[in-house]
Amino acid sequence: MTPTLVRQHPPRTGAAPRVDLRARARDWSEIQERMLVPLYEAVYERLDVGPTTRLLGLGCGSGLALLMAASRGAAVTGVDACADRLALARERLLPDERDARVRDDIRIVRGSPGEAARADAYTVVTAFEPIGCLAGDAERLGGLLAEAVPLAGRGAAVVLTGWGPPERCATASVLRVAAGPAEPLRGGTGAWRPTDRDDLERVAARAGLWPDGSGRVACPFGYADADSAVRGLKSTGLFDPAVMATDQAQVDKELAEALHPYQRQDGTVWMPNVFRYLVARVP
Repeated sequence: MTPTLVRQHPPRTGAAPRVDLRARARDWSEIQERMLVPLYEAVYERLDVGPTTRLLGLGCGSGLALLMAASRGAAVTGVDACADRLALARERLLPDERDARVRDDIRIVRGSPGEAARADAYTVVTAFEPIGCLAGDAERLGGLLAEAVPLAGRGAAVVLTGWGPPERCATASVLRVAAGPAEPLRGGTGAWRPTDRDDLERVAARAGLWPDGSGRVACPFGYADADSAVRGLKSTGLFDPAVMATDQAQVDKELAEALHPYQRQDGTVWMPNVFRYLVARVP
Protein backbone atom coordinates (compact mmCIF):
# COMPACT_ATOMS: atom_id res chain seq x y z
CA MET A 1 0.00 0.00 0.00
CA THR A 2 1.30 3.48 -0.83
CA PRO A 3 0.90 6.09 1.91
CA THR A 4 -1.20 9.05 0.89
CA LEU A 5 -0.60 11.40 3.80
CA VAL A 6 0.08 14.90 2.52
CA ARG A 7 2.56 17.02 4.42
CA GLN A 8 1.34 20.39 5.54
CA HIS A 9 3.24 23.36 6.92
CA PRO A 10 3.97 23.04 10.66
CA PRO A 11 1.43 24.86 12.84
CA ARG A 12 2.18 28.45 13.78
CA THR A 13 3.76 29.10 17.15
CA GLY A 14 1.02 29.26 19.76
CA ALA A 15 -1.43 27.21 17.68
CA ALA A 16 -3.57 24.73 19.58
CA PRO A 17 -2.02 21.25 19.71
CA ARG A 18 -3.61 18.66 17.44
CA VAL A 19 -3.06 15.81 19.91
CA ASP A 20 -5.51 15.40 22.81
CA LEU A 21 -3.05 14.32 25.49
CA ARG A 22 -5.69 13.42 28.05
CA ALA A 23 -7.62 11.20 25.64
CA ARG A 24 -4.39 9.60 24.46
CA ALA A 25 -3.37 8.79 28.06
CA ARG A 26 -6.75 7.16 28.67
CA ASP A 27 -6.47 5.12 25.47
CA TRP A 28 -3.00 4.01 26.52
CA SER A 29 -4.30 2.90 29.91
CA GLU A 30 -7.46 1.20 28.67
CA ILE A 31 -6.28 -0.28 25.34
CA GLN A 32 -2.56 -0.35 24.65
CA GLU A 33 -0.66 -0.78 27.89
CA ARG A 34 -1.84 -4.35 28.47
CA MET A 35 -0.19 -5.49 25.23
CA LEU A 36 3.17 -5.60 27.03
CA VAL A 37 1.98 -7.62 30.04
CA PRO A 38 3.80 -10.78 28.85
CA LEU A 39 7.02 -8.75 28.76
CA TYR A 40 6.50 -7.43 32.29
CA GLU A 41 5.73 -10.89 33.60
CA ALA A 42 8.76 -12.48 31.95
CA VAL A 43 11.12 -9.87 33.38
CA TYR A 44 9.68 -10.02 36.90
CA GLU A 45 9.82 -13.79 36.90
CA ARG A 46 13.41 -13.83 35.70
CA LEU A 47 14.52 -11.32 38.34
CA ASP A 48 12.39 -12.86 41.11
CA VAL A 49 10.79 -9.49 41.86
CA GLY A 50 9.25 -9.64 45.32
CA PRO A 51 9.20 -8.15 48.85
CA THR A 52 12.94 -7.39 48.88
CA THR A 53 12.82 -5.52 45.55
CA ARG A 54 13.09 -1.75 45.36
CA LEU A 55 12.07 -0.97 41.79
CA LEU A 56 12.40 2.22 39.75
CA GLY A 57 10.23 2.30 36.63
CA LEU A 58 11.42 4.75 33.96
CA GLY A 59 8.64 6.02 31.71
CA CYS A 60 6.12 4.26 33.95
CA GLY A 61 3.11 5.58 32.03
CA SER A 62 -0.22 4.81 33.67
CA GLY A 63 1.38 2.35 36.05
CA LEU A 64 0.33 -1.16 35.01
CA ALA A 65 3.87 -2.55 35.23
CA LEU A 66 4.29 -0.90 38.63
CA LEU A 67 1.02 -2.39 39.83
CA MET A 68 2.17 -5.86 38.80
CA ALA A 69 5.46 -5.43 40.68
CA ALA A 70 3.68 -4.05 43.76
CA SER A 71 1.34 -7.08 43.73
CA ARG A 72 4.48 -9.21 44.15
CA GLY A 73 5.40 -7.19 47.25
CA ALA A 74 7.98 -4.87 45.67
CA ALA A 75 8.44 -1.26 46.73
CA VAL A 76 7.94 0.71 43.52
CA THR A 77 8.72 4.20 42.27
CA GLY A 78 7.44 5.34 38.89
CA VAL A 79 8.82 8.28 36.92
CA ASP A 80 7.29 9.86 33.84
CA ALA A 81 7.09 13.28 32.24
CA CYS A 82 3.43 12.95 31.19
CA ALA A 83 1.07 14.37 33.82
CA ASP A 84 -2.02 12.74 32.31
CA ARG A 85 -0.53 9.24 32.38
CA LEU A 86 0.78 9.77 35.91
CA ALA A 87 -2.67 10.82 37.09
CA LEU A 88 -3.96 7.43 35.92
CA ALA A 89 -1.02 5.69 37.63
CA ARG A 90 -1.96 7.37 40.90
CA GLU A 91 -5.56 6.23 40.48
CA ARG A 92 -4.30 2.66 40.13
CA LEU A 93 -1.67 2.60 42.85
CA LEU A 94 -2.67 5.33 45.28
CA PRO A 95 -6.43 5.78 45.00
CA ASP A 96 -6.57 7.28 48.50
CA GLU A 97 -4.73 10.62 48.62
CA ARG A 98 -3.88 9.97 52.27
CA ASP A 99 -1.86 6.93 51.17
CA ALA A 100 0.11 9.09 48.75
CA ARG A 101 1.25 11.28 51.65
CA VAL A 102 2.38 8.53 54.01
CA ARG A 103 3.42 5.51 51.91
CA ASP A 104 7.04 5.06 50.95
CA ASP A 105 6.62 1.69 49.22
CA ILE A 106 4.69 3.26 46.33
CA ARG A 107 5.80 6.57 44.85
CA ILE A 108 4.78 8.35 41.64
CA VAL A 109 7.14 11.10 40.49
CA ARG A 110 6.65 13.53 37.64
CA GLY A 111 9.83 14.68 35.99
CA SER A 112 13.26 13.14 35.52
CA PRO A 113 14.79 10.07 37.19
CA GLY A 114 17.07 12.31 39.23
CA GLU A 115 14.04 13.45 41.21
CA ALA A 116 13.27 9.88 42.33
CA ALA A 117 16.18 9.36 44.73
CA ARG A 118 15.36 7.46 47.91
CA ALA A 119 17.27 6.58 51.06
CA ASP A 120 17.79 2.96 49.98
CA ALA A 121 19.33 2.30 46.58
CA TYR A 122 17.15 0.68 43.94
CA THR A 123 17.72 -3.00 43.25
CA VAL A 124 15.89 -3.06 39.91
CA VAL A 125 15.51 -0.34 37.26
CA THR A 126 13.15 -0.97 34.34
CA ALA A 127 12.79 0.85 31.04
CA PHE A 128 9.78 -0.91 29.54
CA GLU A 129 9.20 1.56 26.71
CA PRO A 130 10.70 -0.40 23.79
CA ILE A 131 13.36 1.21 21.65
CA GLY A 132 14.36 0.20 18.16
CA CYS A 133 11.82 1.71 15.77
CA LEU A 134 12.50 5.47 15.89
CA ALA A 135 15.72 7.35 15.25
CA GLY A 136 17.00 8.92 18.45
CA ASP A 137 15.17 6.61 20.86
CA ALA A 138 18.41 4.97 22.04
CA GLU A 139 19.91 8.37 22.81
CA ARG A 140 16.83 9.38 24.80
CA LEU A 141 17.03 6.16 26.81
CA GLY A 142 20.71 6.82 27.44
CA GLY A 143 19.84 10.19 28.93
CA LEU A 144 17.37 8.60 31.34
CA LEU A 145 19.91 5.98 32.37
CA ALA A 146 22.55 8.63 33.06
CA GLU A 147 20.29 9.92 35.84
CA ALA A 148 18.86 6.60 36.98
CA VAL A 149 21.93 4.38 37.28
CA PRO A 150 23.52 6.42 40.13
CA LEU A 151 20.33 5.79 42.15
CA ALA A 152 20.78 2.01 41.92
CA GLY A 153 22.98 -0.13 44.12
CA ARG A 154 25.98 -2.14 43.01
CA GLY A 155 24.84 -5.25 41.17
CA ALA A 156 21.34 -3.86 40.63
CA ALA A 157 19.52 -5.12 37.55
CA VAL A 158 18.75 -2.60 34.81
CA VAL A 159 16.24 -3.89 32.28
CA LEU A 160 16.22 -2.43 28.77
CA THR A 161 13.59 -3.42 26.22
CA GLY A 162 13.29 -3.14 22.48
CA TRP A 163 11.29 -4.20 19.45
CA GLY A 164 12.23 -7.53 17.98
CA PRO A 165 13.29 -8.11 14.35
CA PRO A 166 10.92 -6.37 11.89
CA GLU A 167 10.12 -9.70 10.23
CA ARG A 168 8.72 -10.93 13.56
CA CYS A 169 6.85 -7.72 14.43
CA ALA A 170 3.74 -7.16 12.34
CA THR A 171 3.32 -3.71 13.87
CA ALA A 172 6.61 -2.55 12.36
CA SER A 173 5.03 -2.30 8.92
CA VAL A 174 2.16 -0.24 10.33
CA LEU A 175 4.60 2.15 12.00
CA ARG A 176 6.57 2.56 8.78
CA VAL A 177 3.57 3.23 6.56
CA ALA A 178 1.78 5.66 8.86
CA ALA A 179 4.74 7.60 10.21
CA GLY A 180 6.78 7.84 7.01
CA PRO A 181 5.30 11.02 5.51
CA ALA A 182 6.31 13.03 8.58
CA GLU A 183 9.96 12.00 8.42
CA PRO A 184 11.26 14.97 6.36
CA LEU A 185 9.93 17.35 9.01
CA ARG A 186 11.84 15.70 11.86
CA GLY A 187 15.43 16.44 10.98
CA GLY A 188 16.43 12.81 11.39
CA THR A 189 15.02 12.45 14.93
CA GLY A 190 11.84 10.50 15.48
CA ALA A 191 11.80 8.96 11.99
CA TRP A 192 11.07 5.27 11.65
CA ARG A 193 14.13 3.05 11.34
CA PRO A 194 14.65 -0.72 11.17
CA THR A 195 15.53 -2.42 14.45
CA ASP A 196 19.17 -3.35 15.01
CA ARG A 197 19.80 -6.50 17.03
CA ASP A 198 22.55 -4.78 19.09
CA ASP A 199 20.54 -1.67 20.07
CA LEU A 200 20.15 -2.67 23.71
CA GLU A 201 23.76 -3.78 24.16
CA ARG A 202 25.04 -0.46 22.82
CA VAL A 203 22.84 1.53 25.19
CA ALA A 204 23.97 -0.60 28.13
CA ALA A 205 27.65 -0.19 27.22
CA ARG A 206 27.33 3.60 26.94
CA ALA A 207 25.69 3.65 30.39
CA GLY A 208 28.60 1.71 31.89
CA LEU A 209 26.51 -1.42 32.54
CA TRP A 210 27.55 -5.02 31.95
CA PRO A 211 25.15 -7.45 30.26
CA ASP A 212 23.77 -10.34 32.29
CA GLY A 213 21.44 -12.15 29.90
CA SER A 214 18.58 -11.42 27.56
CA GLY A 215 15.35 -12.90 26.32
CA ARG A 216 12.57 -12.60 23.76
CA VAL A 217 8.87 -12.47 24.58
CA ALA A 218 5.86 -12.76 22.28
CA CYS A 219 3.56 -9.77 22.80
CA PRO A 220 0.77 -9.91 20.23
CA PHE A 221 -1.28 -6.76 19.79
CA GLY A 222 -4.95 -7.72 19.84
CA TYR A 223 -7.88 -5.30 19.51
CA ALA A 224 -11.65 -5.65 19.54
CA ASP A 225 -11.96 -3.75 16.26
CA ALA A 226 -10.11 -1.41 13.91
CA ASP A 227 -11.18 1.71 15.83
CA SER A 228 -9.68 0.35 19.05
CA ALA A 229 -6.50 -0.54 17.17
CA VAL A 230 -6.15 2.97 15.77
CA ARG A 231 -6.75 4.56 19.17
CA GLY A 232 -4.38 2.18 20.91
CA LEU A 233 -1.54 2.65 18.46
CA LYS A 234 -1.89 6.42 18.45
CA SER A 235 -1.74 6.40 22.25
CA THR A 236 1.91 5.30 22.03
CA GLY A 237 2.84 8.76 20.76
CA LEU A 238 4.68 7.24 17.80
CA PHE A 239 2.24 8.85 15.37
CA ASP A 240 2.26 12.37 16.84
CA PRO A 241 4.70 13.75 14.21
CA ALA A 242 2.42 12.47 11.46
CA VAL A 243 -0.59 14.10 13.11
CA MET A 244 1.27 17.41 13.38
CA ALA A 245 2.47 17.19 9.77
CA THR A 246 -0.94 16.32 8.32
CA ASP A 247 -4.14 16.02 10.35
CA GLN A 248 -5.84 13.60 12.71
CA ALA A 249 -8.44 12.31 10.25
CA GLN A 250 -5.86 11.58 7.57
CA VAL A 251 -3.62 9.68 10.00
CA ASP A 252 -6.62 7.68 11.20
CA LYS A 253 -7.43 6.78 7.60
CA GLU A 254 -3.89 5.67 6.81
CA LEU A 255 -3.66 3.66 10.01
CA ALA A 256 -6.94 1.87 9.28
CA GLU A 257 -5.70 0.97 5.81
CA ALA A 258 -2.36 -0.29 7.15
CA LEU A 259 -4.20 -2.44 9.70
CA HIS A 260 -6.51 -4.02 7.14
CA PRO A 261 -4.28 -7.08 6.48
CA TYR A 262 -4.41 -7.91 10.19
CA GLN A 263 -8.19 -7.65 10.60
CA ARG A 264 -10.03 -10.95 10.98
CA GLN A 265 -13.46 -11.86 9.67
CA ASP A 266 -15.03 -11.12 13.07
CA GLY A 267 -13.61 -7.57 12.98
CA THR A 268 -10.88 -8.11 15.55
CA VAL A 269 -7.32 -7.04 14.78
CA TRP A 270 -4.40 -9.32 15.60
CA MET A 271 -0.73 -8.50 15.05
CA PRO A 272 1.95 -10.91 16.30
CA ASN A 273 5.03 -9.19 17.72
CA VAL A 274 8.20 -10.21 19.50
CA PHE A 275 9.96 -7.94 21.97
CA ARG A 276 13.44 -8.32 23.36
CA TYR A 277 14.78 -7.47 26.81
CA LEU A 278 18.33 -7.16 28.13
CA VAL A 279 19.23 -7.51 31.80
CA ALA A 280 22.31 -5.43 32.60
CA ARG A 281 24.05 -4.91 35.95
CA VAL A 282 25.42 -1.87 37.73
CA PRO A 283 29.14 -2.44 38.32
